[in-house]
Amino acid sequence: MSDHPITTPSADGIAASAQAATKGRKIPPVHDWNPPFCGDLDMRIARDGTWFYQGTPIGRPGLVRLFSTILRRDEGKYFLVTPVEKVGITVEDAPFVAVDFDVHGTGRDQRLTFHTNVDDSVTAGPDNSIRVVRDNDTGEPSPYVLVRHDLEALIDRKSFYRLVDIGVHHEGWFGLWSQGEFFGFIPSDELP
Repeated sequence: MSDHPITTPSADGIAASAQAATKGRKIPPVHDWNPPFCGDLDMRIARDGTWFYQGTPIGRPGLVRLFSTILRRDEGKYFLVTPVEKVGITVEDAPFVAVDFDVHGTGRDQRLTFHTNVDDSVTAGPDNSIRVVRDNDTGEPSPYVLVRHDLEALIDRKSFYRLVDIGVHHEGWFGLWSQGEFFGFIPSDELP
């Protein structure tokens, strides 16, 4: 028998570890940490960006922001990672939602900076791509922007409509420019 009790991960424990690990940094280097896997946590991020713990929405924005800074995706699965533990969580679609964006410049010099529900900002470009996935049955588009290290934000509907309004045609595609990179949304010949 071991003298050490077996513990299951808890949101409070992960939050305390995360707070200690971040020490004032906006995004800690979670991709460099390799702690042991400690099991799954009853935590879920809904498609609309709401975080749930044990079926209840997490109502403290600061706590959600803290958890978002220690989120990592490994082989298609999502984890909260601190230097001492790694716990699995469920993500229904993308872990973040892009709720707004700013446009600076025009044409190839245009820059699109997206703002997420967890206070991240990212400018689309060569390192932060935009992609659109179309539903096989309905053709409905789901647009995403890469935020960091294999973590994407689903671009909300109002922002996507605004993006379509400023879209252009380029080499047979309808899409957008940002930081000299063109992101095609749909083949031009599929538009009415």
